[in-house]
Amino acid sequence: MKTRDDFHKLIDTIEDDRVLQSYYQMVSMLQQNKENDLWDSLSKNEQAELLISYEESFSEKNLLSHNVVMEKHLKWRKK
Repeated sequence: MKTRDDFHKLIDTIEDDRVLQSYYQMVSMLQQNKENDLWDSLSKNEQAELLISYEESFSEKNLLSHNVVMEKHLKWRKK
């Protein structure tokens, strides 16, 4: 890939570590934003429900033990 090769060559020419670190952070942020597309693919209702579930997970009364979950899903585990 020409773009990949050109990018590597560009990186190799940068001698200032601060500049290189800045470019790295910028590319990392762009990559992370790309990975966050899953959240954007959810409807507003799905996002709200997920956030509610997340908040509820901090309360121990809402949690199930490992054994309870394993028993509940035993029929799928045997396959």
